[in-house]
Amino acid sequence: MMSNQTDLPVMNVAQLGGIETSVLDNGPGRGVRIAWVNTGGGLRYKVVIDRGLDIADAEFLGQSLTWHSLTGVTAPRPAFQKGLEWLRGFYGGMLVSCGPLNVGGPFEENGEQYGLHGTHSNTAAVLESVVNPDLVRGVREMRITGLVRTARVFGPNIELHRTLTSQLGEPAILVVDEFVNRGNQRVPLSWLFHINFGYPLLEPEASTYCYRGKVTPLGASVDWFQEGRDYRTAPQPLAAHCGSGEYCCMIQPDYDAAGNAIVGLINRQRGMGLSIEFNRNDFPRMVHWQHWGPGGSYVGALEPTSVGVEGRSKDIERGWQQYLEPGERRTFRCKITATNRPADLQRLLELNSG
Repeated sequence: MMSNQTDLPVMNVAQLGGIETSVLDNGPGRGVRIAWVNTGGGLRYKVVIDRGLDIADAEFLGQSLTWHSLTGVTAPRPAFQKGLEWLRGFYGGMLVSCGPLNVGGPFEENGEQYGLHGTHSNTAAVLESVVNPDLVRGVREMRITGLVRTARVFGPNIELHRTLTSQLGEPAILVVDEFVNRGNQRVPLSWLFHINFGYPLLEPEASTYCYRGKVTPLGASVDWFQEGRDYRTAPQPLAAHCGSGEYCCMIQPDYDAAGNAIVGLINRQRGMGLSIEFNRNDFPRMVHWQHWGPGGSYVGALEPTSVGVEGRSKDIERGWQQYLEPGERRTFRCKITATNRPADLQRLLELNSG
């Protein structure tokens, strides 16, 4: 952790860390606004302003934490909000937010089509503020704030204020999302954080997912997530995962007395890991997605979520679907931390012993 002293031999705080905005100028993402955030604590990440203020690249001590698909970061396209077209712009990345009206597979309701994982990822944000640390004033906080609207005439009209905050010298990101229903009718609210991992953090036979709680396999994944099987350790690539092969389960995390849960992924051989912290009031459950594809299509995700991923009808049936009344506000928080401290890694591993 960096000293709080203001007498460091540094004139420009950018020498230590901070936020720098830019614009992509080549490829399918040409013209997309981005912000590089350097925490000064080993964690560096790229916020994609025009993709809902989500996070694409993320690296810790020069090593990538996340997976990148061949789509790369694309400009936001409403056409990718239909059916399964969301996959054409799924760049992977550290954080892809799903919602806010629906999460999971596409479906039709009351004659309206809802695409895979909703519209947020293909919606540009209104950038409201970028705040850098200031050593002279003793301010170590850096943050970027923006507004993402899901809006149309006659509704629904939902506003999301997102703030991403990091502290100078600390390898962590705090995500705070505040929704408000600006319309005059009740609307469904579904919110999922698709937090993706890739090589070298996610490495065959070296990496272990860490979480504690009830595991419910989804779809054809029953055999993989059966009791007694080591489904937390990353295997060698699987031929069965060529194309769209995958394993997926729903997890009911064990929360502490304050309603908090911690989950994560560690690479035992490289001595590095990532932890995710959230509260039951924000995210009552989590999805674990695994795609062990050959040829570099090797990715997994831990996904804190307010709902399920099997469609709204299932969420209503289970009593999981949430709603926002006119003028109502709802806040979601999540903290993502990179670490190479042996004590932190051991605490994550111990989650699997319960």
